[in-house]
Amino acid sequence: MAYVVTEPCIDCRYTDCAVVCPVEAFRLDERMLVIDPEVCIDCDVCVPECPVEAIYPEDGVPEAWKHYIKLNAEKATSGLPVISQKLDPLC
Repeated sequence: MAYVVTEPCIDCRYTDCAVVCPVEAFRLDERMLVIDPEVCIDCDVCVPECPVEAIYPEDGVPEAWKHYIKLNAEKATSGLPVISQKLDPLC
């Protein structure tokens, strides 16, 4: 089970979560971050770092945002760059 970035990250894109990730599982999209489920080790360190509470364990994603499970997996393998450094947020 991996962690999933959901809707609150869109157009905010804080990178505090990516900085603490020990395995560089985060990928940088134009509007948000996503987590590569093949790289994520379910360590939970990213969750408290997200100021907009956008990160959930896969089995805890709210029903309205379940489509983000597939979205994270698809975007993470689409060639997006790894993000492991702090950037200015979009919001």
